[in-house]
Amino acid sequence: MKKYLLLALLALGLRPLPAHASGPKIVFMIGEEEYQTWITLPEFAQTDLKPLGYQITIVRANEADKYNFPGLISALRDADLLFLSVRRRPPPIAQMDAVRAYLDSGRPLVGIRTACHAFLLLRAKLTNPKLEDWVDFGRDVIGCHYSNHYGNVPMATVAVAPGAENNPILRGVSASTLAGTESLYAVSPLVEGTVPLLIATIPNHPAQPIAWTHTYGPNHARIFYTSLGGPKDFPNPNFRRLLVNGVAWALGK
Repeated sequence: MKKYLLLALLALGLRPLPAHASGPKIVFMIGEEEYQTWITLPEFAQTDLKPLGYQITIVRANEADKYNFPGLISALRDADLLFLSVRRRPPPIAQMDAVRAYLDSGRPLVGIRTACHAFLLLRAKLTNPKLEDWVDFGRDVIGCHYSNHYGNVPMATVAVAPGAENNPILRGVSASTLAGTESLYAVSPLVEGTVPLLIATIPNHPAQPIAWTHTYGPNHARIFYTSLGGPKDFPNPNFRRLLVNGVAWALGK
């Protein structure tokens, strides 16, 4: 099995680190109830990231207190990359402060699907004084203006954004195989400075970017985001390759 994994990695142009190596530390922050990323992301980390030498820490929301992410503060202190899959969950103030401090330091973030509205409550103002939201996280960090999704409509047709053909995040990725398995997000317009990578279209609606890069803050934290990330996306090797490439780009590799 290890032999075939090694051959597959080399075929993709990825060279695994020696088993004893200590690679960059990736912290997964997971807190959502719609897309099963509490299952798919740990599996992805195990099969696609650990063989490349990355160290993995999984931080999940507390089942009894969905706004609380035990272990997040200590995990972020020496994290090299934050991988975010959170939906509308403002965390305790100290944990949000840790997220802000992490990003302000210039360290990178990779986000999927609901990360563009990770810390914003739906149609309600935050009333719990122990929690803190980040209303403009989608705009300021992710780089978009998420407003809604297009509901149950036919699968999107995906194409490479003009000018992104040689972007390293798309290396080895067949865009035409990435037709979304979930509803298309309305995220336009992207903020100034973002670099669109993939564009999706569905009938009777304007085209929308579904993958892009951005930088955040004075220390220019690298941000990669894709609105893909449903449970049916993960069996697609092109989607997993997109995430692996996004991680590598965010880390400056």
